[in-house]
Amino acid sequence: MQLNNFLINTKRLMKLAYPILIAQLIQNLMGFADTVMAGRVSSTDMAAVAVASSVWLPLILTIYGLVMALAAIVSQLAGANKFNEVAKETYQTAWIALVLGLSLIALYYMVAPMIFEKVSLDLQLKILMFDYLAFIIWGGPGFCLYLVLRNYSEGLSHTKPTMIISIIGLLINIPANYIFIYGEFGMPALGGAGCGIATAIVYWVMFFTMLIYCYVSKNLKHAPLFTKFYWPQWSAIKNILSIGVPIALSLLFEVSLFAAVAIILAPFGADVVASHQIAINFSGLVFMVPLSLAMAVTIQVGFAVGDGDHQKAKEICSYSVILGLIIAVVTAVLSLAFRTEIASIYTHELPVIELAASLMFLAALFQFSDAIQVISAGALRGYKDTKSILYITFFSYWGVGLSIGLILGLTDWIIDPIGPYGFWIGFISGLTTAAIFLAWRLNFVQRRFFTTIKATETDDLLD
Repeated sequence: MQLNNFLINTKRLMKLAYPILIAQLIQNLMGFADTVMAGRVSSTDMAAVAVASSVWLPLILTIYGLVMALAAIVSQLAGANKFNEVAKETYQTAWIALVLGLSLIALYYMVAPMIFEKVSLDLQLKILMFDYLAFIIWGGPGFCLYLVLRNYSEGLSHTKPTMIISIIGLLINIPANYIFIYGEFGMPALGGAGCGIATAIVYWVMFFTMLIYCYVSKNLKHAPLFTKFYWPQWSAIKNILSIGVPIALSLLFEVSLFAAVAIILAPFGADVVASHQIAINFSGLVFMVPLSLAMAVTIQVGFAVGDGDHQKAKEICSYSVILGLIIAVVTAVLSLAFRTEIASIYTHELPVIELAASLMFLAALFQFSDAIQVISAGALRGYKDTKSILYITFFSYWGVGLSIGLILGLTDWIIDPIGPYGFWIGFISGLTTAAIFLAWRLNFVQRRFFTTIKATETDDLLD
């Protein structure tokens, strides 16, 4: 019976998760296409795209994290059959997203002139980098609004549109890159900066395509967006921010930790930094699997909580962690078995391959903790318990992970400094700490829900 329930829940989770996974991978492919196509112009153009992306991605990922609150809100409303309230919450999230998207444009024009003079980079690299950012920011509002519609659809358990629209985005991104990088069809040849225009166009196309889908889709008619218009309502916006800001900051803590370690490792030399980046990049690709599963868990747990079926929500959490660990075993074994071959895809330099392969051995170990922590966080989002995620991730990543990394990597307090290995042991320690505390918090939240139910039932009996 337990096995049968596990298989049924696994099928439902994977049905929701696989389109999200494909969409996430395609987003990565867009960045890969930008880098490769810019690199064919010159190494300077490729470096400009890489540096500019490292500035842009944390900003847009932070907004992405905030908007993720909508999926949890919508799924709970759907579970409670309160479909008439879905449009209102979606509009309020859209107002937040629009303000943030426009703020990116304003922020660039306020800050860029000052930073341009102070950044000590090669002049051509600096010009290309800032031109890229000047172009891509105009796509920011479109992408932010797309994220709102995506989370509206996913919150209603329809994830395939995300996958299909991402494929459309990739199919537009490659020819648009070609046109603006090399100056085809009468357009100016902008080099790597042209990727910024191409990406901005893709963002708006994704938004309008998703808008059309939401308007015409029969699957979403039970929670229509276009029958009534909602102006901003501060009480609703405040509630969305209270759920979304902790998610956004949690993502920022994680992204900024890996960026900080890359900077700290710079004095160790180019080979060490390159090896670290290879291991991080591949780990990021593998991480898309449990992350997509966690997003599916948010939707299903939110629906069950909204429906008042807390036992079902608990079962989903348990089965999803088991499924995540099974997937981690598979990905870890493959990572270990082919770590040298994987590193060889990124570079032909033997010292870099050897170091990257050894770091990927450590990366394989933290996939188990990573699966538990990201799925537990996804389940907590389904319960709309997000502040705990913020506190736990900050303490785990920066308090435990970075501290242990600095001690083992740079000092002789415990052992002789072991450089990048120390930081990767720090990653493992931080992720393990996060996994323990997030799992504990999830168990606490579940027990609190059951206690509340029992107390309500007791009161009803007494009445």
